[in-house]
Amino acid sequence: MNRHHQSFTLLQATQDSPTLAHLSALATESSARLKLIEKLIPATLRSAVRPGPIDGPVWCLILDNNSIAAKIRQLLPSFESHLRSKGYEVSAIRLKVLAQSPIT
Repeated sequence: MNRHHQSFTLLQATQDSPTLAHLSALATESSARLKLIEKLIPATLRSAVRPGPIDGPVWCLILDNNSIAAKIRQLLPSFESHLRSKGYEVSAIRLKVLAQSPIT
């Protein structure tokens, strides 16, 4: 059996698979949303906020810890309003805090 292994890029793989193409589009959109609200996030917190998954009209932000989540929670109405003004259908933004690994 003679197999020819052909290499291809990640972009080619995502374009050839509808599922991967959809996931790639969602990841790109999530990053674009974060970029739009970046100026609304206090500069000291920006590095602790990352884009998360999009599930229909609900978007998720991934945060480093609970204290940042408490501060970001207060800003959610302005984030949602700003995203809607830019044409994004956002009914809610969920916050997900990364699990902290125990210190040993």
